[in-house]
Amino acid sequence: MSRTALIVIDMINSYDHPDAEALVPSVRSALPGVRTLLDRAREEGVPDIYVNDNFGRWRSHHDEILRNVLSGPHADLVEPVRPGPESMFVVKARHSIFYQTPLEYLLQQEGVDRVVLCGQVTEQCVLYSALDAHIRRLRVGVPEDAVAHIHPDLAEAALRMMERNMGAEICTAGQVRLR
Repeated sequence: MSRTALIVIDMINSYDHPDAEALVPSVRSALPGVRTLLDRAREEGVPDIYVNDNFGRWRSHHDEILRNVLSGPHADLVEPVRPGPESMFVVKARHSIFYQTPLEYLLQQEGVDRVVLCGQVTEQCVLYSALDAHIRRLRVGVPEDAVAHIHPDLAEAALRMMERNMGAEICTAGQVRLR
């Protein structure tokens, strides 16, 4: 039996980094798509898993990370996509959602063989995560209206690479299959 998980990448963010000025407008554009995916996943019983940077705070947990960003100047970018009570949360330190995280084990325990990736940044974390998912023989979907970028040209190239080289389903948040 096939099972999909929605993976929300790095949306719990303080936007206190050098690329934030270029990223924030794209995040604003991607928020409705991410919200659509979260609503659909929760209605359809599809697990939603947040995989997020910990900003170098190795003693923190997801509630603390969320509390810190919600008290910052860009809370309006986080509040609409905050984790729900059933959401799972995995902390990462590098670009790929799989690199030295327990995500692969979690997906196996949940019987997941397909991931839908949303969040940020298309040409970085989303791309590397899609490749690592493909290498692990997971099927991949990437709704292009639910991912944010820093560089539009690189994001477009990344989406083409995911589709061509990894067989990723590139569509919209309203069209992507969750079941």
